Amino acid sequence: MNSSPARTLALALRLIARDWRAGELRVLIAAIVLAVASVGTVAFFADRVKGGLAQQANTLLGADLLVSGDRPLPDAYAAQARALGLATSPAIRFNSMVQQTDAGGGNAVLTDVKAVSDGYPLRGSLALAVPGSTERRAAQGIPAPGEAWIDTRLADRLGAHVGSKLAVGEATLAVTAIVAQDPEIAGLTFAPGPKLLLNLRDVPPTNLLQPGNRATWRLLVAERDAGSLARFRDWIGERLAPGQRVETVRDLRPEVRQTLERAERFLSLAALVAVLLAAVAVALAASRYLRRHLDAAAMLRTLGASVRRTLALFVVQFAALGVVASALGVVGALAGQQLLALLLASAFVEALPPPSAAPALTAFATGLLLLFGFALPPLVALANVPPLRVLRRDLPRPRTGGVVAYACGAAAVAVLIGWQAHEAQAASIILGGVAGLLVAAAALAWLLLEVLKRIPSRGITWRFGLANLRRRALASSLQIGALALGLTSLLLLTVVRGDLLRDWRASLPPDAPNQFLVNVLPDQVQPAGDWLDARLAVRPQFKPMVRGRLVDVNGAPLDTRRFTEPRARRLAEREFNLSWTDTLPAGNEVVHGRFWSADARGTQAGISLEEGIAQALGVNVGDRLTFDAGGIRVTAAVTSTRKVNWDSFRVNFFALFAPGALDDLPATYIAAFRAPADDTTWLSGLVQRYPNILSIDVAEILRQIQGIIDRVARAVEFVFLFTLAGGLLVLQAAIASTQDERTFDAAVVRTLGASRRQLQSAQAAEFLLLGALAGLLGAAGATAIGWALAEHVFNIPFSGNPLVWLYGVVGGAVAVLIAGWLGTRRTVREPPLHALRRLG
Repeated sequence: MNSSPARTLALALRLIARDWRAGELRVLIAAIVLAVASVGTVAFFADRVKGGLAQQANTLLGADLLVSGDRPLPDAYAAQARALGLATSPAIRFNSMVQQTDAGGGNAVLTDVKAVSDGYPLRGSLALAVPGSTERRAAQGIPAPGEAWIDTRLADRLGAHVGSKLAVGEATLAVTAIVAQDPEIAGLTFAPGPKLLLNLRDVPPTNLLQPGNRATWRLLVAERDAGSLARFRDWIGERLAPGQRVETVRDLRPEVRQTLERAERFLSLAALVAVLLAAVAVALAASRYLRRHLDAAAMLRTLGASVRRTLALFVVQFAALGVVASALGVVGALAGQQLLALLLASAFVEALPPPSAAPALTAFATGLLLLFGFALPPLVALANVPPLRVLRRDLPRPRTGGVVAYACGAAAVAVLIGWQAHEAQAASIILGGVAGLLVAAAALAWLLLEVLKRIPSRGITWRFGLANLRRRALASSLQIGALALGLTSLLLLTVVRGDLLRDWRASLPPDAPNQFLVNVLPDQVQPAGDWLDARLAVRPQFKPMVRGRLVDVNGAPLDTRRFTEPRARRLAEREFNLSWTDTLPAGNEVVHGRFWSADARGTQAGISLEEGIAQALGVNVGDRLTFDAGGIRVTAAVTSTRKVNWDSFRVNFFALFAPGALDDLPATYIAAFRAPADDTTWLSGLVQRYPNILSIDVAEILRQIQGIIDRVARAVEFVFLFTLAGGLLVLQAAIASTQDERTFDAAVVRTLGASRRQLQSAQAAEFLLLGALAGLLGAAGATAIGWALAEHVFNIPFSGNPLVWLYGVVGGAVAVLIAGWLGTRRTVREPPLHALRRLG
C-alpha cells in the first residue's frame, strides 16, 4: 500500500465518513463535545469576569494608591505625598439613612455615602447620565457644596430625580446629577447598595460622624513623576497604624479576586465531574470501536499495511475526529458561557467583556487529551491484529494493554483534574471524592440488583428486563452510579436547597428581630424608645456599644502578622464592638470559666469573649487583654468564653465587660426589634427626628442574599446539567457497547416466538428499572447530604421532602427510558435471520 501522508489522510477521512454513516462514532463524538463544552463554558465565563476586572483596574481604585483607615488619617501622610510630587485627594466613606424632603418624607434608604474633595477621581473618570437618554457625559469636577450626586439605584428607590431635595443626616442637599459610572461603583462584583456622592465640606453639617459610625477615611494618591509613588509607599509602609492599609491597582480588591478564584475553581471542578463521566463513555466507545474494526484492521494487514501504517491510519482518523468534536465543543462552550452570563447578568453592574481565545485552547486541548488518553491503547492493539484473522475469526481479540491502558486513562484524568484544581490537594480530594461516589453508588446499585433477583416477577416484559440488568450486573451498576451522581447534584441544588432555606427560616423564633437601630446617641435612647413605643407599641432594649481595638495580649503588643489564617488576621486587625452588661444575655452559654455576678463592677470582673473569636485569636481564660478605644486603654483578664446563638438575630457582642469598666469611653447604642413587615412609614418619621440613626432592615438583607444564592444556584445547576448529560452518555455508550449482544438476544427471542412489541416492552422495563434505581440512589444521596448540611453546618432541624424521592425516581426513569429507547430502537427492527447470520 502507498504510505504517503496525503493518501493516509484521504483514506482516514473516507473511513471516518463510512463509520459516521454507520452510526459508529456518535457516542464518541458526543462524549468529546460534552467534555469540551463543560470545561470551556466555565473557562470562558471566568475569563470574561477576569477580563472585566483587568479592564476596569484603573477606575476601580480611582487612584494609583489608596491609603485607608477606620480613624482620621494623620495630616503627615498627605503632606509627605505632596512633598514627593504626588497628587492627593482625601475622601470619607460612611453609611447613612437618606430620604427625600420634598415628597412628604417617603421611605428612608440605607445608603453608602462617599464624601470627596477636589481632584477626585485621580484616575478614571465620573460619568453622569443624560436625562431622557441612555447616553453619558463626563463629569466636570465634583458636587458643589450643598449638592449631591446619586446613582440610579438610589434614584429608583427614592423616586428621586435631578432637582430633588435629600436629607442626609442634619443636612439637606439638592440632587444635581445621576451618576452612571464611578470608581468603586463600576466594579464587576455583585451589585452593592445604593450610593451617594457629596462634597467633603458638607460632612460636618450632616453631623453623622459620631463615635459609632463605621466611617472609612481615605487618601487617594496618584503619581506624576516615575519612582515617586514607590518611595511614598516605602515611607508610609513603616508608619501604618493598626486599622490602616495601603492598596494599589496591583493588589486591588484581594477579597474579590479570591472569591472569584474560588467560584471558578468550584465550577471547574463541577464541570470536571461531567468530564470524568465523559471519560467513561469514551473508554466504552473506544472498546467498542476496537471490537467493530478487527476485521477491517486484519484486511489492511492482509493487503500489505504494516503495523506502523495501520496505527498511523487509525491515529489520523481519531485525530481528525478529535479536532472536529473539540471544535464543536468549543462552539457549544461559547453558547453555554453566554447562557451562564445571562443567568448571572443581574449580579453585575457592568456588562462583561467578550472572552479571549485562551479558554478555547484549554477546552480544545481537554478534548484531545481525553480522546487519546483512553483511545490510544485500543488503537495500538487494533494495529497489531494478525492478518490471519481474515480467515480465522475465532482467533482471540488482541489485548488492549491491560494495565497500560488503564494507566493512560487514569493519567489523562489526573492531568485534567490537576489542571483545573491548580493544586495537588484539591485535585486529590476531587478525584478521590468522585471515584468514591461512583464506587459507592455502583456498589449500592449492585446490592439493589441482588435484591431484585429474589423478588418474583411475572410476565415476559419484567422478567426479560430484569434478566438484562442481572446479566450485565457490573455494567448496569456503573451506569446506575453515573446517573445517580448527576441526579444527586441536580436534586441537591433544586429541591433540597429550597428545603434547607425553608427549614432555616422556620427555625427562627417567631419574634426574631427584623430591624436594627445603630448609632443611637446616649441622649436619644429614651426619646427614641418612647417614640417607637407610641408609634409601633414596641419598647426595644438599647445596648451600649464602644468601638475598640485589641492592642495587647498578656503585656505584649499584638502582632497581627503572626496569624496565618486570613479570618484570624482580619479579626485581629479590625475594631471590636465592646459592650457591658450585669447579666448573661439570652442566647449565650458559658463554655469556659465563670460569668460575673450581677453586682460586679469595673475591669476587676474581667472580660467575657465569644468562643469562636477566642479560638481564632488563640486567647484563653486567664489571659489579660488591652483594648484601645479613641486613645483610652482598658485592660482586663478573660474570665469566661461564651457560645453565642447568632441565628437568633438579637444583639450580641464578641467582647463583654461588667458595668463601669467602659464608663470613660465614648459610646453609642444599638437595638433590635420586630417591626410590622407591611408598614415602613415609621422609619421616615424616626429618621426625620434623629437623622444620625441608621436602620438596618434584616428582611431586605435576606432578600438580597436570597437573590444572590438563587442566581448562583441557577448557574451551578446549569453546570451540573453537564453531569447529568454525562451520566446519560455513559448509558448510551454502554448500550452501544452491547448493541451486537442485544441484537443477537432479540433475534433469538423473536425466533422462539416473541413479538416485536414484547421485546420493546421488555427493553422499556429494563430502562425504567435502571432509571428508577438511579433516581432512588440520587434522591437518597441528595437527602443524606441535605441532612448532613442541616445537622452539622447550619445546625437546624432537617425535614425531609417526599417530593425529592418522587422527582428522583420518576425523573430518572423517564430520562433513562427516553435515552435507552433512542439507543436500542434498531435492535428489534433487524430481521432475526439476518441478525443470526451476521452475528452468529
